[in-house]
Amino acid sequence: MSSTAPSSRPTTDSEFERVSLRDLTATEGRVLAVLVEKQHTVPDTYPLSLNALTQGCNQKTARDPVMALSEAEVLAALNELKDLNLVFEVSGARVTRFEHNLKRVYGVPGQAEALLAVLLLRGPQTAAELRLNTERLHRFVDISSVEGFLDELAERTPPLAVKLPKAPGAREARWATLIAGPVSAEAPAAAPASDELAALRADVDALKAQVARLMAAQGWTE
Repeated sequence: MSSTAPSSRPTTDSEFERVSLRDLTATEGRVLAVLVEKQHTVPDTYPLSLNALTQGCNQKTARDPVMALSEAEVLAALNELKDLNLVFEVSGARVTRFEHNLKRVYGVPGQAEALLAVLLLRGPQTAAELRLNTERLHRFVDISSVEGFLDELAERTPPLAVKLPKAPGAREARWATLIAGPVSAEAPAAAPASDELAALRADVDALKAQVARLMAAQGWTE
């Protein structure tokens, strides 16, 4: 990573001015979470350039929903996040780069920061899913430790996370972050996997063939 000049971010708590936080938009939440993620997964290229950040926002893996943001949209979100002290601009030798300030603004430890980022990136998840999906950001000892930090986030004023009602037939309840506003408690219908879909189609074809044979045996026609 190229050497960078000092950024304009506050260097001491006395210099840091906490702003009144509002709900983030979906784009702002995605931008902020990608900065948190890439700080841990690609530290050699962090802080991120606008181009790298846009690519991270639009990647098709580990994202729900998948987005197709332009650099202009990402830059607009960055400007809003800078006004909230959630992002700082770092002037590099060749290109402007950006770094996040989530942990300090929201006053959370690194473990909670990892959970919030993954919830923003992937949507509602169970504690077990969060333990797996945060592994590259923070390695939790067990699911109980994940639930402990989630409970702390939910008990804050205002809360930063919420435990959603357990969906019918679900074994575990899912958690969501409230950083980007209220979330729907309804679980999205899971799309069948490709092999499951193929099996269903094969069953339907077999049933159709069986019905056709029975109709032929009885002398019936459609």
